[in-house]
Amino acid sequence: MAVKIRLRRMGAKKNPFYRIVVADSRYPRDGRFIEEIGTYNPLKSPSEIKIDADKTKQWLNNGAQPTDTVKALLKKEGVI
Repeated sequence: MAVKIRLRRMGAKKNPFYRIVVADSRYPRDGRFIEEIGTYNPLKSPSEIKIDADKTKQWLNNGAQPTDTVKALLKKEGVI
């Protein structure tokens, strides 16, 4: 099972809001997930990022691979 840390899109049309989730890579983008570890709101200025660092580090140590966007957000927050 390939586990990814990725964004799940929420919110209305033209009003995106994302949840950072851990999911199997075979599941759809907004489908089933294993655990929610944070949120990301790009519309606020500056963008609002909330990440549970302990859960994220635990998943990274267990072999979960972040997507490129999530990796940039984790670096911005100082988790990686």
